[in-house]
Amino acid sequence: MKILCLNHYAGSPLHGMEFRPYHLAKEWVATGHRVTILAASFSHLRHSQPIANTALTIEMIDGIRYVWLETPQYDGNGSGRIRNMLTFLWRLRNFHNKIFDEEFDVVIASSTYPYDNYIAANLARRWDSIHIYEVHDLWPLSPMELGGYSKWHPFIVATQAAENYAYRHCDAVVSLLPAAKAYMESHGLAPGKFHCLPNGIVLSDWEKGEDLPKAVAKAIEQFREGRFLLGYAGGHGLSNALDSLLLAARQTPECGFILVGKGPEKERLRVQVTDLDNVLFIEPIPKSCIPAFLQRMDALYLGWNRSPLYQYGISPNKLFDYMMSAKPVVHAVDAGNDPCVDARCGISVPPEDSEEIAAAVRRLAAMSPAEREDMGKRGHDYVVANHDYRVLAARFVDVMQEAIDKKRSASKRFPKGKE
Repeated sequence: MKILCLNHYAGSPLHGMEFRPYHLAKEWVATGHRVTILAASFSHLRHSQPIANTALTIEMIDGIRYVWLETPQYDGNGSGRIRNMLTFLWRLRNFHNKIFDEEFDVVIASSTYPYDNYIAANLARRWDSIHIYEVHDLWPLSPMELGGYSKWHPFIVATQAAENYAYRHCDAVVSLLPAAKAYMESHGLAPGKFHCLPNGIVLSDWEKGEDLPKAVAKAIEQFREGRFLLGYAGGHGLSNALDSLLLAARQTPECGFILVGKGPEKERLRVQVTDLDNVLFIEPIPKSCIPAFLQRMDALYLGWNRSPLYQYGISPNKLFDYMMSAKPVVHAVDAGNDPCVDARCGISVPPEDSEEIAAAVRRLAAMSPAEREDMGKRGHDYVVANHDYRVLAARFVDVMQEAIDKKRSASKRFPKGKE
């Protein structure tokens, strides 16, 4: 199968996130498929950008053909990012002949925004191939909720039109959001076209993880002093519900709370608990050391401040990393799904409720090590069975093949000119 993936923000191990397109493509290539990823030369998500001194640059990475389309740099979410987006779409539309020297069996529109579905649908018609819309976030719902845009803002109106077009014209949807089916069907998606394929994990990352820096390992051991340790690794932003976690720390002085990472709220949070001796902030550590940190904890915390967007489901990489560490989880969330509940690997509580968080921590601390080990193992086994990228890539191929078979069957029933 020849697969074309349009993903504005696609990354790689050489450049940084986003990693999902790379991990899926790598598995497809390993099983004999040919994959091309089209991406912008600049993305705010990557730690380094590809070398793209011409309008179009081709690079092979682990058997995947990357086509980088030159786009301008930007900061933040203002006009610069919109210009970057429009440049990518313009180059994608106008470089057809130079980019596509072959026909593809499947065209996947996978950028965060839905605009590339116009191009994906056009290419699929030209080649009589399959058009799949891979939904990471619901646009324009996400910028409306997170950015405060009115539904009558020109950008929102245009984005809503693009989303509706995508649902009406695609052959299948692959959604990271498990509870979004009804929403998508209300915007034009035909029944039977919805498929949920969540985010995944790479098992080899856990086989080759590195030890913690010695200074960090020593600081954790000195801090422990016989305490039950609850850990958090990730961004320190408003959406991470860390205020609630620190309020819970005040209510459980017998337990220790360790937060690793960085973010715009870190200094404010640190000042908030200067009078506590059971909270430790640690500066960011290399991604390769995260497994070692998680495995030194007795339990782990993940929180979400409430948002209407979560009713459509969540697929958090951080939670899957936690599960891979085989540690129980305190999950403060209100969403359309909860993998922690599905896996029975921790205690889920209402978000922003420090008393419930504190009670969950005390409950885990009171368990025997064997009980916590069983709980953590359930999470580990669940994520290996359901979120290994090898499993997800194979399921994605099944979705593609099903769409191809349906299209062939329809063509036999309604030959051209006989509709």
